Amino acid sequence: MTETTQLIVCVKCKRGEEVTEDGERPGARLYEDLAARDLPDGIELKATECLQNCDHGCSVALRGGPAKWTYVYGNLHEASHLDVLVEGAGLYHDTNDGLIPWRTRPEHFKRNCIARIPPLEDTHG
Repeated sequence: MTETTQLIVCVKCKRGEEVTEDGERPGARLYEDLAARDLPDGIELKATECLQNCDHGCSVALRGGPAKWTYVYGNLHEASHLDVLVEGAGLYHDTNDGLIPWRTRPEHFKRNCIARIPPLEDTHG
């Protein structure tokens, strides 16, 4: 059985904008717009309160099973990066280890990786 991939969106992201306490944040708009889309099979959309990348665009994380690397991506725009996120989440989901081959990664993923977190399971044992 294939593990579920979580596309985790920071809904508190301000993308460097001044946002009032009750104003809608760009991260929340990104989450809402992704929720309105058909995501690839196996992709679960989740919201989180903060990924600590507040001034550098919207941020998301891609997380799979315990044998997969986790990635955090930033500098995302809620209006122009929806297709990139859907494509990238599908490519990530189709890997066994979370490592999308460089040549097939969306260009934004190549240039805007904030962090790469090792899998929980040591696969090099």
